[in-house]
Amino acid sequence: MHRRTLLIAAALAPLAARAHHGWSSFDQARPIWLEGRAVKVAWRNPHAELVLELPADPKLPADLAMRPLPPQAAVVDGAALLKAAQLPTRKDRQWTIELAPLTRMEAWKVPEVKVGDTVGVLGFTFAGEKGDAVLRAEYLFVGGKAYGLRSSPA
Repeated sequence: MHRRTLLIAAALAPLAARAHHGWSSFDQARPIWLEGRAVKVAWRNPHAELVLELPADPKLPADLAMRPLPPQAAVVDGAALLKAAQLPTRKDRQWTIELAPLTRMEAWKVPEVKVGDTVGVLGFTFAGEKGDAVLRAEYLFVGGKAYGLRSSPA
């Protein structure tokens, strides 16, 4: 019985590895803005994750380029990302948002997002928006506050 469990685990390992994406999988030259309601939340490692449901007609906030951003330990030109932010071209109503590992979320003191919360996210999707509707979060906006998720707070 133990051997069968190991074989099953070995067979599933590649699927788990594919489900987690490093930064290199994402088009970091094209920042995407998403804002909507959390319909599913998984506050766990390897990173917190949520499913965001967008409104039928998403829009960029008028003040987006002027929003203050907190400094991060990593060098990130957040102001330039906000100015370059755009909506996705694909029309998916639900997007999976990859946040940061829980230790980083705790370092930023990000309040745990709950189902029904409205959040904004600036991040990156796959080149050409191919594949699943997934966004890797660079900044998370919750309750009027911004959190940088690339690295620890500076």
